[in-house]
Amino acid sequence: MNGYDLIAHCMKAEGVTWMPCFPANPLIEAAARVGIRPLVFRQERGGINAADGYARQTRGAPPGVFASQSGPGVENSFGGIAQAWGEAVPMVFLPGGAGLSGYDVQPNFSATRNYASVTKLALSVDRIDRVTTQIRRAFHTARQGRPGPVLVEMHGDVLGQEAPSGAADSYKPSSTLRSVPSNGDVKDAVTALLRAKRPLIWAGQGILYADACEELRTLAELAQIPVVTTMQGKSAFPDDHPLALGSANRTAPKAVFKWLGLADVVLAIGSGLTRTGFGLPIPDGKFLIHSTSAAEDINKDYAADLGLVGDAKLTLQAMVEEVKAQVGEEGRTAPRAMEEIAATKKEWLDEWAPLLESTEVPINPYRVIREINNHIDHANAVVTHDAGNPRDQIMPFYKASAPHGYIGWGKTTHLGYGIPLAIGAKMAAPEKFCMNFMGDLAFGHTGMELETAVRAELPITTVVINNLTMGGYDEKMPVAMERYGVGNQSGDYAGVAQALGAQATHVREVAEIGPAIEAAKRANAEGQVAMIEIRTRQDTRFSEYRNLLRPA
Repeated sequence: MNGYDLIAHCMKAEGVTWMPCFPANPLIEAAARVGIRPLVFRQERGGINAADGYARQTRGAPPGVFASQSGPGVENSFGGIAQAWGEAVPMVFLPGGAGLSGYDVQPNFSATRNYASVTKLALSVDRIDRVTTQIRRAFHTARQGRPGPVLVEMHGDVLGQEAPSGAADSYKPSSTLRSVPSNGDVKDAVTALLRAKRPLIWAGQGILYADACEELRTLAELAQIPVVTTMQGKSAFPDDHPLALGSANRTAPKAVFKWLGLADVVLAIGSGLTRTGFGLPIPDGKFLIHSTSAAEDINKDYAADLGLVGDAKLTLQAMVEEVKAQVGEEGRTAPRAMEEIAATKKEWLDEWAPLLESTEVPINPYRVIREINNHIDHANAVVTHDAGNPRDQIMPFYKASAPHGYIGWGKTTHLGYGIPLAIGAKMAAPEKFCMNFMGDLAFGHTGMELETAVRAELPITTVVINNLTMGGYDEKMPVAMERYGVGNQSGDYAGVAQALGAQATHVREVAEIGPAIEAAKRANAEGQVAMIEIRTRQDTRFSEYRNLLRPA
């Protein structure tokens, strides 16, 4: 058994069952020998993004794993790992190294040095007797505190050596460590929430990773507090719940803006509270309770009045018990809050009805979203967006009703992310209908990964809204657009998908959208990848009500 074989055995012990990869790495063969399925993608980023989608669905148990070759493989992987770093995704990246004789010789690419800024830990296996130590450190670190990618560089002149006898049998897999805030801090937080006139819960994707969705719902109901989810946290709280305000991308339902503006006490839990142009700010003047598993996130971008460091599930359980202690087992009632939320939602949907119900041709993208909502079993689906206008259009209106039913992303916005995300989600949840919603420009980045899905027998559905242009860029660069058409594209994307082995459909009329989605669901159920190309118009109207955001 050499070092690669030993790593494969360690991965098996950590619960790894598949490994996206590209294009060549001795670990691929070693993984196959122990029953871990290697899946070669069309490019490094596709494999990394698929590992990302998988890790979100498994909550990091196990993390996503990706292997690349040395040199150009590790160089080309940087964008995908940087995205996983921004999104806090638990992942182990296993690239080949230049070898001990040349890893520090220019211009050889040093993975550990160059990836240090976009990983939680960047390690190198420089001795055969350190293989198990480095792999355990990697899997442990990826899941602790704020999740994130970890790199382990594998040098061939080290891993090709004979592994120490018994190392595989003695390997002990890592486990996730959890903590809970002090009783006094929990009591202070609950007291502040119960005394508030306008309390608000800001729930991030840490709720999903901690498997704390039920506890979040219990706290909200007992204390009668409205809930906003972040873009990454979408699906942590049901969008159809009477206390749900919606998700806070830079676009959001009107209720999100309204309650953010009016709130006097905010509990942010499972969120790092990183300020981003692809999210909404919490206005100044709020009493801010910040609960996170990573102490370094508290007082990072926002000054917290009270910090709670601990696992989201354990923290919410403690808060639930404290609410019961203060107001009784049945909690409190505040029907007016639910009535006000319902009224605001109705007002908002009435404002958007002309677009959501539009029959215009080319088709309005908001009508496409309405049809998706009407033809999907939300409790048994995983949906994700892509970067740009498709994200800003679908985020406020798609109804995520079950945990992990939506993959929200966008701290960095790599076009084409949605297709491999859906592939990874399908690998983790083969019983779910997995769909990505993207624009025509995004399809150009990763459309070839549909062949990967076909080859791997992972039936996903891709919806491409094709408006023949880069949405909104006629306003950002009017001269370049008018004089040179710089942001316009063309192409038969459904034709490309069909040539790659997918069932593909062109849609040009509103009446064709629903049947196309139903046909895609049937195709997926029969094991076939599906793609729907919908000819749409450009629409740069977005659900934004920033005038409602104001300091408390």
